[in-house]
Amino acid sequence: QVQLVESGGGSVQAGRSLKLSCVVSGDYASRCLAWFRQAPGKEREVVASIYTTFDTTYYADSVKGRTTISRDIAKNTVYLQMNSLKSEDTAIYYCAAESRIRTRGACPREGAQYAYWGQGTQVTVGS
Repeated sequence: QVQLVESGGGSVQAGRSLKLSCVVSGDYASRCLAWFRQAPGKEREVVASIYTTFDTTYYADSVKGRTTISRDIAKNTVYLQMNSLKSEDTAIYYCAAESRIRTRGACPREGAQYAYWGQGTQVTVGS
């Protein structure tokens, strides 16, 4: 079992930055951890992911270059640093852990591959 608790969401103006945190507990070693988001009326989409064994990362094209996923092993926390925020970044952001233990390969991008989810944190970007 893996438990995840997000924090750090809020309302910011476009162009500003926000850093989301996700405290992870349980058996999350050798799994992918990912941030997803879901905007009103839209499907859930992956924002970024990190494979805990090698710390390899993936970013969606929509956030690439202005977003960084990282983790602090000592704090059991994964972060999502978002810069140059746009109104289209407005969504509920979820932290998730992959269903299975992984030995290699890229992190999945489909939410169905992640069995463990946090409660979500709202990010609202105003113009």
